[in-house]
Amino acid sequence: MTQQKQKKFNIPLCKPSFNASELTAVREVLDSGWVAHGPKNKEFESLLRDFFHVGEVILLNSCASALEAALVSSGITGEVIIPSFTMSATANAVVRAGATPVFCDVEWKTGNIDASLVEGLITKKTEAIMPVHFAGFPCDMDAIMSIAKKHGLRVIEDSAECIGGKWNGKFAGTFGDAGCFSFWATKNITTGEGGMVTTNDTKLADKMRRFRNHGIDSDHRQRAELGTWYYEMADLGYNYRITDIQCALGLSQLRKLPDRLIRRQEIAQRYNKAFSGIPGIRPLTLVPEVYHAYHLYVISYCPRGSNTSRGDLFVKLHEKGIGANIHYIPVHLHPFYQKRFGYQKGDYPKAEKAYEQIISLPIYPRMDERDIRRVIETVTRIAEVYAA
Repeated sequence: MTQQKQKKFNIPLCKPSFNASELTAVREVLDSGWVAHGPKNKEFESLLRDFFHVGEVILLNSCASALEAALVSSGITGEVIIPSFTMSATANAVVRAGATPVFCDVEWKTGNIDASLVEGLITKKTEAIMPVHFAGFPCDMDAIMSIAKKHGLRVIEDSAECIGGKWNGKFAGTFGDAGCFSFWATKNITTGEGGMVTTNDTKLADKMRRFRNHGIDSDHRQRAELGTWYYEMADLGYNYRITDIQCALGLSQLRKLPDRLIRRQEIAQRYNKAFSGIPGIRPLTLVPEVYHAYHLYVISYCPRGSNTSRGDLFVKLHEKGIGANIHYIPVHLHPFYQKRFGYQKGDYPKAEKAYEQIISLPIYPRMDERDIRRVIETVTRIAEVYAA
């Protein structure tokens, strides 16, 4: 069996943005000798607290680790309501924490958890709601927080895709007991790998800091500052820490985030305008309460009276060198969740419909006018040919 060559795209789905400031920041860390457990970790957490207007920030090696840390540190072992239409990492964190995921269908217009269905899923075993802000589009957090308050439930926001997104002027990831974010390569800011938790609960933050550090009550930098070697393992934990090299990247990236969000908005508006009159193409619905972070730009593709599908559009775009992608296969359709929990195709029809019709198009701050125009013209041309 021959190995296929990796497809090279003229216009990728996303492209991290680095310049001399990141190179300088990383070089300074390498020269300092503090490549882990050092001052950049503390500095990055401080800047993130100020940016998100929260009391505590805990940095970790991924958003998946952040979700697990938030669940375990909150003592959640019962049922957690989550959307099926999400990356499997959301549900995986629930299972790894020893809890049970209970899937909820989504709003077709946004891809987010349908808050009107959540209350009907609550049982005596329910302990938390975990909304996922899909593609940078914040969920209806007013409705979710109202339900959680009524039933005494925890809220842990999966904000992996929503750095900078807002609901009614407040950052996604800052409504619930904890908000979990990703700094993976495709995200609005990146440290290569990495994640964080935001919270205003000091005790919860302390537990999560121990959880990411083998359950130990101090890290190497803290012991160096105190001039001691002694530490104690207070809880069971893991090595979910982030390095100072990554934090140096994050510091530089975070300072650029406001301008990059504006650029993503500009590109999305160009797409919205261009695709608004094309039969069979529908961008995700915007609502007045939302400031969209546009981690992804997602359209639904379902031309009437045609035998073509979203898959055909995907193939044609790849043939033209445009790196479209599909987000996501609903979690209840994955073999593990069907075997472990008995979920079946047809259980969540809106999530399945979304999966069958949506496609993500390239969006990143370094896209120039020629790139944007080419994506628009290519999508339009393909859609018109199939609609003819």
